[in-house]
Amino acid sequence: MLRTATRQDLPAVLALLADEEKVVDPVSVVVDAAYEKAFADIAEDPRNEILVLVDGDTVVGCLQATYIPGLGRHGAERALIEAVRIRPDLRGGGLGRELMERTVERARRRGCALVQLTSGKRRADAHRFYTSLGFAASHEGFKLAL
Repeated sequence: MLRTATRQDLPAVLALLADEEKVVDPVSVVVDAAYEKAFADIAEDPRNEILVLVDGDTVVGCLQATYIPGLGRHGAERALIEAVRIRPDLRGGGLGRELMERTVERARRRGCALVQLTSGKRRADAHRFYTSLGFAASHEGFKLAL
């Protein structure tokens, strides 16, 4: 099931973000005031959502979608997808595909004209995965850490 994350999901989401290569127990995650504020800010913003893929009571995947208004593409919104994670021990079984396809469909229903994402240059497996979903490496991205 794909749904919007609740505050109760925050430790599980942070556990997925903590390490891409190993399973982190959500119980071990410290949810401090900065995480609480960030989650509340996202939850209160109609242009942002954290989505979780859930199997029973277990969060097995997550991502953040941000809907950006713009003048390009005749004023249509674009969706920016970030922080895509599937629990490492569950990769390869189609969960990532389900998470991404459902998120793209949400963006389509919202009226977005484009879905974009970035991925680290060294993540060859992720690049193959995104290409298999129809994403094209059409632009070079730049970031400036502040």
